[in-house]
Formats: sequence, C-alpha cells, structure tokens
Amino acid sequence: MSFDGIVTRAVVQEVATALTGGRIAKIYQPTESELIFHVRAKGGNHRLLLSAHPAHPRFHLTEKLAEHPLSPPMFCMLMRKHLEGGVIHALTQIGLERIIHLDIKSRNELGDEVIRRLVIEIMGRHSNLILIDPESGKIIDGIRRVGIGVSRHRQVIPGAVYQPPPEQKKRNPLQTDRETFLGSIQWNEGAIEQQLIRNYMGLGPQMAREIVHRAGIGDREQLWQAFSPLIERIREHRYQPTIIHARKSVFAAIPLTYSQGEAETFDSISRCLEAFFHGKAERDRMRQQNHDLIRRLKNAIDKNEKKLEKLQNEYTSTERADHYRVCGELITAYMHQIERGDMELKAINYYDTDATEITIPLESRLTPSENAQRYFKLYNKAKSARKWIREQQEKTCQETAYLESVLVQLENATPAEAEEIKEELVEQGFLKRPSTRKQRKGNPRPQPAVYRSSEGIPILVGRNNKQNDFLTHRMAAPTDTWLHTKDIPGSHVVIRGKNFGEETLTEAALLAAYHSKARESSQIPVDCTLIKHVKKPSGSPPGFVIYEEQKTLFVTPEAHIIRKLESTD
Repeated sequence: MSFDGIVTRAVVQEVATALTGGRIAKIYQPTESELIFHVRAKGGNHRLLLSAHPAHPRFHLTEKLAEHPLSPPMFCMLMRKHLEGGVIHALTQIGLERIIHLDIKSRNELGDEVIRRLVIEIMGRHSNLILIDPESGKIIDGIRRVGIGVSRHRQVIPGAVYQPPPEQKKRNPLQTDRETFLGSIQWNEGAIEQQLIRNYMGLGPQMAREIVHRAGIGDREQLWQAFSPLIERIREHRYQPTIIHARKSVFAAIPLTYSQGEAETFDSISRCLEAFFHGKAERDRMRQQNHDLIRRLKNAIDKNEKKLEKLQNEYTSTERADHYRVCGELITAYMHQIERGDMELKAINYYDTDATEITIPLESRLTPSENAQRYFKLYNKAKSARKWIREQQEKTCQETAYLESVLVQLENATPAEAEEIKEELVEQGFLKRPSTRKQRKGNPRPQPAVYRSSEGIPILVGRNNKQNDFLTHRMAAPTDTWLHTKDIPGSHVVIRGKNFGEETLTEAALLAAYHSKARESSQIPVDCTLIKHVKKPSGSPPGFVIYEEQKTLFVTPEAHIIRKLESTD
C-alpha cells in the first residue's frame, strides 16, 4: 500500500492546519465503509473523507460531492448524535503509524461538554473507524464491528475497552540518529529495502525503495546519507505530493526518483490522494452492489458462446446441401436407367469438372422419381436450415456484443447510471421488473458525460446504451465527429462542431479507449468518422451501429489525462 506512515503524517498536518477549531456541520455515510464530515473552519467550508474501505482505506480532504442514501445508516446516526455540532479539538498521529486520533469537543445528552475520539486505523482490509470515550477508554461503536468470533485478542464492539493494534516494535525514523541507524542495518542479512521496512515504522515499499535508490551501490554510510536528509524533510513537513503514472501507478508525499514513469506533482497531499483514488472505490462498490447482475450477464454471454459453437456445428452439417441437389439432378437425368428396388445409382457427375463417377444411395422402396424428390427435399431443408442458422448466428453475435457493452458500462457506472442500465435490461427483456421497483414516471432525457478538450471543444461520452443511442442519433449533428473502439465494447464519443485540431481528436480517442473494455490495454484501436456515416440497423439492440468512411487511431488511455479533461469543463 502506498498510504504509509509518511503519507499519513502529511495528511494529518494538512488536515489539522485546515480544520482544527472548525465545527462539524453535517455527517454523511455514502457507503458502508466511508464517512464524510462537512466542516465549517476558518471562514470556509470543507469536506473530510474518512474511509475504512478494505482495498482503498484513506483519510483526507475532498472536493467531491458524494451521493448520500435517503435513509442514513445506523452508524451515521450514531456519529451525528455524538459529533454533529462538535468542534475539532485535536488531530494526532500515533508515532509514525497509520493510526490517527481525531478528538472532537461536543456536548452529551445533559448538555455537558465532553471529548469524543474517533480512531482512524488505516490498515488494509483491517481498516476501521472507531468512536470511543477517551475518559473511560470504552468503545461507543465502530463502522466495522469485530466480534470474538473474528478476533479473540481485539474486539471492536460497543462497551468493550478499546485496544490499540499490537505494537510492531519498530523504531521511529524521526527520532533515529546515525549510530542507531548504522547499527540497525546488517549488510549481509537480506534485502536492504525489507530491513528498512522491518525496522522503521512508517516506511512503506515505495519509501524504502527510494532510500536505497538514492544511496546507490555503496555501504551503510551512504545509506545513512540518503536516509537522513529524506527523513529531515519529513520531520520539517517539506512535502511534494507526487503520483508516478506507470503500469502500476503509485503515490508518495515526496518525489520518487527511482521510478521511470511520468510524474505528476500536487500542491496538496489531499488533492494527490483524491486524484490517485479517483473512481477506484466507487467502481469496487458498484461491482459489489451489482455482483449478481454482473454474474447473470457473464452467464448469458457464456451461454451465447456455447450456442454459437452449436450453431456452427449445425451449419457444418448442412454443407452437404449442394451434394443433395446434385444427387437429385443426377437421379432425374439417369431415371431411365433406374429400376424400383435398386439400392444405388452409379453415374458420371457432369457437375464435376473432372467428370468423375459418383455412387448415389437409393431407397429401394421408393420409385426413381420419389428418390429424386427425396434428395430435393433434403436439399431444400438444408438450404433453409443454413439461412436460419446464419440468422441465429448474427442475432446471437449482436446480443453478445450488446451484453458485453452493458457489462463494461455496469462495471464503471455511477449508482444513477446503474439504475438506467437495469431499466434498459428490463425493457430489452433480459431482466424482469421487480415488483418492489416502481417504474419511472415519464421518459427522462439521457445525460451523456461532458468533457472539454485542451482546445476548449466539448466532447460528449455515452455512459450506457440509452445515452449512446440518444447521443449518436438525436443529439449529435451530422457533421459532428463520432468515435468508438474498433471491435471492442465501449462508449459512443462525439466531438461537437467541425473546427478542432489533432489534439482534440486524440483526446476524444483517449476517452473512447478509457470508456471501453480495453481500458487497461495499450495501443487501443479507435475508429472515427462523421455522424452522417453512422447508421443503426432496424431491429438492432440499443447502442449497436454500423458505420463507414472511418479512419483508425491507436491510443493508450491514462487516468490522469482523463481527469484533466474533466476538470477543464
């Protein structure tokens, strides 16, 4: 995890500076593992995100507006009872660990002033937000309760005495001198990076790798010469939050010189974290919420693939259609040589350029004419079957492409977009309308996502097939430019207007690639053409089109470029 003790120290310093003395105006719980505090402090309004997400735990200021449930969860109600209206009294990091104490001065039911402490534990899948009474040390509640069935040593349940996570008996690097450091490193006892992580609290893999990289290939003294100024910088709160964009992006509170990726720096650690985690937790949450629907879509796609395999086998079996026709024609031509009761006909096949002899099986109980008619019937049946199979193959391929596009859209959808997708699947007959779900009144106008290129040109992106259809066939002008990943499920993208440069075209292609099944790939082919060359075949599923006169671009999408296109709108 990049969120190490040094990042935690940077966040605590930034949040404490911004919010100490501020009043908590409102508390929301947008998801089961996240809280957002609205705080009025120093003449401004701020939002503080506290997340115990098992994959993306974090704590920082945020500028995003999260969707809140209509009915607040019980833990949110408890937090409101104890903390709303309270004043942020102190914010403290425990050593250089990823444990933070947020002390809030509020009033109890009797109107007496009390201190309530929210313990923020950023520990991967064991992360938690725990409200305690610091005077008694007892837990009021936690966003994630941990009973004795989960842990015998440390329970997080109301009424239990709060026990901090077990000490790892590591040294605090901020309090380490040269002699202590040199004595803690054994040059011939394992990787230096692992020794640094094992011996010093707060150092994650990125920071340990950075220290070793700055030291170069040398001895313990050179390692100290790399370690000391870096730790001094952390001690003095001289941060330069950075994201390194590579195949596996990472973030840190200071620049990382060991990485060859593209560096993006920020003036705030919170903005850095906001950019890094952009959409990650939301996508995970939507995948969890729509797990059953995603599984049903994948099962339907698998079923279609098996159906296509079966249809192909059936089509192969009909390839003898022309043979049946030839047999019927030859029996008719040689009918004067056939007697009722004959078992076969040997004849020269004049349909073959080599005029080879062919043996045609006959039904002895049938007349020569009836044998000919039998082969013509087999021919007509096989010919009709071939046509039907081709139609079924085309229909199944279209349905599979549609389901794959829905699957991509669902995995990256907001809650509102997910509801639109479910409504679409009901209309297409893939889902039954739940008896508890009321049908939406009216026909709300689809709202494609709006981006703006670095040249200031609007670029619209359909986030589901209803939006795709509306954008391409109703909203866009004939001379607007349309883009879509080549033979890959994804969104329809439209550049509004005719006057734009190559930069805008490339950025629109990046958006098309980013909003597709191939998001994590490189050199993704993206077709572009004018809207007037894009057609929707009659009876085709939502989002399905055919187009012509296209040219193909190859792009590699990067999240930080997409964010810039969002922020310029």
